[in-house]
Amino acid sequence: MIAQPDNLPDDQIEVWQQAVEYFQRAYRMQLQGDPAGAIHDYKASIRLFPTAEAYTFLGWVYAHLDLYDEALTACKLAIEVDPEFGNPYNDIGAYLIELDRAEEALAWLEQAIVAPRYEARVFAFFNLGRAYEQLGDWRQALDLYQQTALRYPGYRPAGNAAHRLLGRLN
Repeated sequence: MIAQPDNLPDDQIEVWQQAVEYFQRAYRMQLQGDPAGAIHDYKASIRLFPTAEAYTFLGWVYAHLDLYDEALTACKLAIEVDPEFGNPYNDIGAYLIELDRAEEALAWLEQAIVAPRYEARVFAFFNLGRAYEQLGDWRQALDLYQQTALRYPGYRPAGNAAHRLLGRLN
């Protein structure tokens, strides 16, 4: 999940490995419904060796606890560590949508779409549609939902959202 950095000095390899172990344990705790344990171990991972992944996933735990200010801060720290990692851009956009701040979300989601290191780009396209829908630009939202469904045919929420929005437009 976390790739070892290039040219990691020998004296940092063990520290990095420990940070990855904390990260993996935090992720398991998060999935098992232990947010306090996950937060503790993500922070331990970050103290040892800060990674964009650990900050982003820490933000994800905070968001699930409705601690959006903390989630946004964690994602911004992730971007400072690795501006090419797309996940925190998308997550910031998604959190801003949840806070009814869709206008602010647009730039973050557009950045996620073009981020060089982002494997789940589908979420950025879909969330951009959600932002436009929240802003009342249903045509733009529909277009994004349809584009997402075409690009990522296995991602059902996009097709469902397009269908739902088509019903509102008729």
